[in-house]
Amino acid sequence: MRSTYDFIIIGGGTAGLVVANRLSEDPSQRILVLEAGSDQSNDPRVKIPAFYEALKGSEADWAFQSEPQLNLKGRVISLHQGKALGGSSATNAHVFVPPAKSLIDAWETLGNKGWNWDVLKDYYAKAYTSPLVHPAQEHTLGIDNWTARNDGAKGPIQTSFPGDSSHPIRKAWAETLKTSGYHMTQDPFLNASIGGFSALASIDPVTKERSYAVTAYYNPIKSRGNLHVITNALVEKILFEEVGGVLQTTGVQYRYHNETKTVAASKEVILSAGALQSPKILELSGVGDASLLQKHGIKAVMDLRAVGENLQDHIVCGIAFEAVDDIDTLDALVRQEPEALRQAMQDYVTKQTGLLTSVGVTTYAYLPVIEHLSEKGREDLESLLDQYRPSAGDNLPGDKARTLAYYNLVEQTLLNPQQPSGAFLTVLAQNTLPINPGSDSSTGLLPGKFLTLGTMLSNPLSRGSVHIASGDVLKPPTIDPNYFAHPLDIEVLGRHMLHLETLASPPFPSSPGGLHLLLKQPLVHRDPASRLATLKAAEGYLRTNAISMWHIAGTCAMLPREMGGVVDATLKVYGVNRLRVVDASAVPLVSTANLQATIYGLAERAADIVKEEWGLK
Repeated sequence: MRSTYDFIIIGGGTAGLVVANRLSEDPSQRILVLEAGSDQSNDPRVKIPAFYEALKGSEADWAFQSEPQLNLKGRVISLHQGKALGGSSATNAHVFVPPAKSLIDAWETLGNKGWNWDVLKDYYAKAYTSPLVHPAQEHTLGIDNWTARNDGAKGPIQTSFPGDSSHPIRKAWAETLKTSGYHMTQDPFLNASIGGFSALASIDPVTKERSYAVTAYYNPIKSRGNLHVITNALVEKILFEEVGGVLQTTGVQYRYHNETKTVAASKEVILSAGALQSPKILELSGVGDASLLQKHGIKAVMDLRAVGENLQDHIVCGIAFEAVDDIDTLDALVRQEPEALRQAMQDYVTKQTGLLTSVGVTTYAYLPVIEHLSEKGREDLESLLDQYRPSAGDNLPGDKARTLAYYNLVEQTLLNPQQPSGAFLTVLAQNTLPINPGSDSSTGLLPGKFLTLGTMLSNPLSRGSVHIASGDVLKPPTIDPNYFAHPLDIEVLGRHMLHLETLASPPFPSSPGGLHLLLKQPLVHRDPASRLATLKAAEGYLRTNAISMWHIAGTCAMLPREMGGVVDATLKVYGVNRLRVVDASAVPLVSTANLQATIYGLAERAADIVKEEWGLK
């Protein structure tokens, strides 16, 4: 191992390995990656799609816990983040979907020049390969009416339409959304807006194994002599010096095999430890709110109060309905029934087919609040927006300027019937959400087959924080997502929850196909408490049952400094030379739904920015 590298990347996760791959394309550059976790690429829980649930709470999971959430009845929320080479791309549920075009355009509106859909869409395409689909499969996949597909996408991540391509769920979902007037007519990676679609997954269409940062970006180039990846290396802090009165990075201090080591960076340190760890490392290094750092005995080298603030996450909730007897679901696997497990493993090993080839998530929809489309609904919405509008004015302090900017964006989204405020999905299994102790809801897993409809809040206004709890690198940070702190969030998500019942019910006039045909009618709810007839009931159910989708972002936000930003539009940390943040913490506005594809796209663009600045090949 060298004592000096050109670039040191902290975190060999989703973003970190993308950047390492691209920077090491120039053989003159020496790249070091320091990853706290180990290489789990041979673990069947990582490789086999349906086994991903077994990774939660394992050695491959940081297994963070939130502070008790005031607006969720004091519940502590589990926050899973990958602790392995590949980061959360090694442990997530494989969902590979883009955000709405308008959401990425909002990044530029917030003050990040050059970060818009027209620019970033090419970086999404650079990151993944769009799967080949036989024309005979298009109908059952629910994509036969797509006028265009993103066939130009030829990147490292291999994607597929997961599970059994003949399963009726996709076509039923497409018919339901068409009946209601909301179905995407082209590949969402070309121009996502509102409507239902069949979702891709980062699952190799041939091997039916997880395709992620390790298999796609690292393994094919791991023999490069200028790239050095060290696993089980826990970074303690970034090192700095003042040069001509300007603070700049010199290297990194890390712990490896119980020894403290240092390594120098001649060009840059790139922080890619994730939305919960990157702020922690900055604060341990003396970059953050000076008063907080002083409290923990850390000398502030750069007073940057916004570090660890602006935490955004998707909160999600679902309703499970009993399915008809003749469709396949994953319920028997979830219950770990021996015969079902034996048959599924045999199908997977011998034919790369069967229930183990997916996690049961195959369809998505991006929708506005349907209730707001009527004249009365719009009046109610405008009243809500006026009620909660933050104060405006010139020269607002950073946090208030940021709050106002975000509110204006959410207001524009909610008032535009062509923009989504919620993401909907189906899961081919029952959910086991937290149960209200005072209800008659069943605990544990029930016999039978179920189909779960879920919805997440795409554009939350609530903001949380993540900060160090002590100066000890081994102590987890204090994480407060602050769910539903903004009252508009539960108002909007409550209305989306009420729409789940509409999606599951027979349409009027009746359609020849649709989701209702896959569900027992009249509808049978797994949880009696999920029969939601009023907004008040929906809000109560959310407080008891909503959980995190683990799409945490924004804690080192790419925003103007005067708006409470931590990094600029080139991802450089304000006030520090030769230090960038490239991961979900830099995302200024969380994606419409799952973050995975967006992080790959962000990292691809970041690598080009770095290479251009340093004149690399």
